Amino acid sequence: MKSTTRQAPAPKHLSPEAKGRWKALVHEYDISDSGGLQILTAALEAFDACRTAEVQVQVDGATFTDRWGQPRPHPLLPVIRDSRAQFLAALKQLNLDVEPANHTIGRPGGK
Repeated sequence: MKSTTRQAPAPKHLSPEAKGRWKALVHEYDISDSGGLQILTAALEAFDACRTAEVQVQVDGATFTDRWGQPRPHPLLPVIRDSRAQFLAALKQLNLDVEPANHTIGRPGGK
């Protein structure tokens, strides 16, 4: 039986990748309360910030040489670290019931 309730649309400012994650999470976990949607929005904003910083670090490289010739870490590395932590913290705050992928010990069997 299909649900007759309409899912909340993803915020327009999110990237297409984040909007896809929004749609999947709202559908899979039936997130419809305003608090849950606000937490999910914050999570996906952090996700977008992380992705944007990761792309720039890939373009520039993880290090640069300062004016004295010393290698320095890219200034966006803390943005990646912090936004990833914010994303995971927000998902944790949503208290999603995640099932383990494999219910047995060891590697899954082949096809």
